[in-house]
This record gives sequence, C-alpha cells and structure tokens, in this order.
Amino acid sequence: MINSMVTDSTQLSFRSAVLEDAGRIAELHADSWRRHYRGAYADSFLDGDVITDRQQLWSTRLAAPEGSATILAEDDEGLAGFVHVMFDHDDRWGSLVDNLHVRFARKRSGVGRTLITAAASAVTEQAERPALHLWVLEQNTAAQGFYAAVGGVQVERGLVPPPGGVEGRLNGSPACLRFAWPEPVTIR
Repeated sequence: MINSMVTDSTQLSFRSAVLEDAGRIAELHADSWRRHYRGAYADSFLDGDVITDRQQLWSTRLAAPEGSATILAEDDEGLAGFVHVMFDHDDRWGSLVDNLHVRFARKRSGVGRTLITAAASAVTEQAERPALHLWVLEQNTAAQGFYAAVGGVQVERGLVPPPGGVEGRLNGSPACLRFAWPEPVTIR
C-alpha cells in the first residue's frame, strides 16, 4: 500500500479505511453523486438525504470488509479521495472498482490516478486473478476520459442499477459503460 506521496505540490497520505471513516466517505460520495450523477439519478434522491443513505452503506461495508479494500487519500484539508474495490467480483472481468471519488477541489491533481493504481496493487496482492473492471455512467464523459487515459478499455454497455435497489432513485433508464483492465492489471 502507498503510504504517502506528493501530488500537485501537496502531501497526500494513504491508508485503509476503518469504520470511523464511514461519515467522511459518505459525505464525499454524496457530494460526488450530486455533482456528476444529476440527470441519471432523480433530483429528489440527490437533493434529499443521500448522505444518510451513503452513511448506511459505508458503515455496513466497513464493519465487514472481507473480500474488499477501501483506500483513503488524505491531505491537510481532510479526505481528498477514496477507492473501494471488491476482489474477484466477476468470473470474467475480475475485481470491481465499485467506487472511486475525488474531492472536487482535488480533481486533475493526480489523486485519482494514485487511487486507481493503489486499487490495482491491492488486486494484484489479494485477488485470485489480477483483472480489474468498473462501471461508469455513460453521461460522465470526463470520468470515461480518465479511465481510458489510465489504460482502461470500454468493453460493454449496460443499464445503471438503481441505488439501493430503489427504482424511483433513477431518471428513466440511464446507461453505464464497463471499462476493464485485463490480466495482469496495468495502469498507465
């Protein structure tokens, strides 16, 4: 695991998340969704208590982290970003990067690249096979550009599953794209 590094002339430290981090992760996750998922997710969901929804998810995940890793990037201002990877999630595509979010003010500073690299390292160390994939909203072209720039290849198109399984949290039937890094995972 990466312990610390300098990106964009700011010192970052990296560590595995613990249960006490659930609130901070939930806040960043909700902020990222509100900024980038509008249109695909219902405004009533995004403008409602999405932080509580994400708090419940992260409290559950961090209370029982077996088969996954959540890696935090922190700077002097707090949580700069995080990545959550689920090992050996798919027989064909390997481990799933289920979340990768960077604080808005830290976008384009190297945090995301360092986090995806940390996820790939965790997969190489802990998964049965070193392949990695993720889903990204079709409307999120900036994220697609980032994943392509770090070596991901778009391999599939699907429909976005509703957050928490609640259909009313989506606007219609938004699409998502699967990006994959084959075995062995190589991040550019």
